[in-house]
Amino acid sequence: MPEPFVIVPRTASPADERRRGFAVDVDAVFGELAPHCADERVTDLFVNGATGLFVDRGAGVERVAGWSASEREVRDLAVRLVARGGRHLDDQSPCVDVRLGSGIRVHAVLAPVATEGTALSVRIPRVRAADLDDLCALGALNRVQRVWLEGIVAARENLLITGGTGTGKTTMLAAMLAHVASTERIVTIEDVAELRPRHPHYVALEARQANLEGAGGITVSRLVRESLRMRPDRLVVGECRGEEVRDLLTALNTGHDGGAGTLHASGLAEVPARMEALGALAGMDPPALARQVVSAFAHVLHLEREASGARRLVSAGRFVLRGERLSIEEVRPW
Repeated sequence: MPEPFVIVPRTASPADERRRGFAVDVDAVFGELAPHCADERVTDLFVNGATGLFVDRGAGVERVAGWSASEREVRDLAVRLVARGGRHLDDQSPCVDVRLGSGIRVHAVLAPVATEGTALSVRIPRVRAADLDDLCALGALNRVQRVWLEGIVAARENLLITGGTGTGKTTMLAAMLAHVASTERIVTIEDVAELRPRHPHYVALEARQANLEGAGGITVSRLVRESLRMRPDRLVVGECRGEEVRDLLTALNTGHDGGAGTLHASGLAEVPARMEALGALAGMDPPALARQVVSAFAHVLHLEREASGARRLVSAGRFVLRGERLSIEEVRPW
């Protein structure tokens, strides 16, 4: 009688872990930028061709005095970083976004698209908040807000998290997902995978860049459709940026409770217009989009970053219909 076929998990070696992006040798990968990456105060680095290096230590962007590099050195660094993230940067693909180990995100634009020389933007996550308790300790939430948010997760209510750049949308979403019951399956979908919820059963899907022949690309919109065949208990889209909003709304309106997404918006009042703009990209007219959004999302959470660098949950709202158009009402649940 033949031996049964059994799949046995194997323990990955340190080299395997590095290849999978769980670790980054900062000194080897970032070269002259390594000292700034190692600075715990730095959340963002910007290289603008040969014109200079700028960093954000929480109080706004400032130039690093005495730093210089040639355009060739900056371009080579950008190509190396993008390759480390599993994508390619060249004249055929001059704008690329990738994720490295520990959640470091790199965006690069080659010259002449970047007219002053290769532009490199590096986001380094410094807020380590595994759950809502950690966000409370950091001052992003108060205790009343924490209890309310945990109730949203337990009730499996769909939510949209909004805010400007660097306000902590991804951090907030990951912290909330940590409170999902361990018996549930989470599927996250992102253009560049950043969400790393502390949960025993989540599957991360990441969009794929087309190859040099223009084939093989996989969009976020397609991944949302594919995820519906994976029996997710929670469907999460890291950031809605285009036509994938149509597929997400369809999923959330057809029995996929407890889902979530994030959206870039400067204020709660601007969220309806941003949703309409995305709906237009997906071929949805404003009345159709409004009905879908109102029935899909129970809550909107808006985050802001203060001048001191602190990120906070500042307001909440709910979508409503006004004359067949999408609108939003601020609510005060805390």
